[in-house]
Amino acid sequence: MSEYHDRQGFEMNNWPELRQAFTKLVKVVQSDREISRQQKIELFTMASRMSGCMHCQSHGAFRLNSMGVDTERIRAIWDYKTSDLFTDAERAAFDLIQVAAITPNATTPEHFENLRKYYTNTQIIEILAVNCLSGWLNRWNDTIATVTDQESVDFANQNLADLGWDIGKHTGAKSEQRKAHPVNVGWVDKEKKG
Repeated sequence: MSEYHDRQGFEMNNWPELRQAFTKLVKVVQSDREISRQQKIELFTMASRMSGCMHCQSHGAFRLNSMGVDTERIRAIWDYKTSDLFTDAERAAFDLIQVAAITPNATTPEHFENLRKYYTNTQIIEILAVNCLSGWLNRWNDTIATVTDQESVDFANQNLADLGWDIGKHTGAKSEQRKAHPVNVGWVDKEKKG
């Protein structure tokens, strides 16, 4: 098979209690509270970009696309500082995620001063929760080189390859391939899947 021998054996579904607890956490973090689900998934995509997890980058981008977010805006996440598709508030959130998602964490008090111009403490907590949830998924999926579903791969190849996206180690053997974006990851609602 591959150097990751039986990656599916390492998936979270093999520990049902962990999967259930994690799914609950994802639902809480992704919920529309004060920060929209769209912005949270944009931030998730940025965090995944900064951590280097190609699997999660493609999932975030595909999820945004399936929500109806314009491809131009999704691509602009890679160039958010100069894109006129984002507000100053959105840029401030991306600024924090960009430095919080790398190791070692590079956040400074100035990041929070800038965020407080646009967001309440509750909203900042939501932004931080997205970063931490991304960290879990990025570490898990990149460590075992989770095989990325074909829908997400196709979207990323078509729309993100020229921005540096490459499936890399997430290809997998033919027996590991999944055609559709998985619904059970929590970021995709069964009733909204498109």
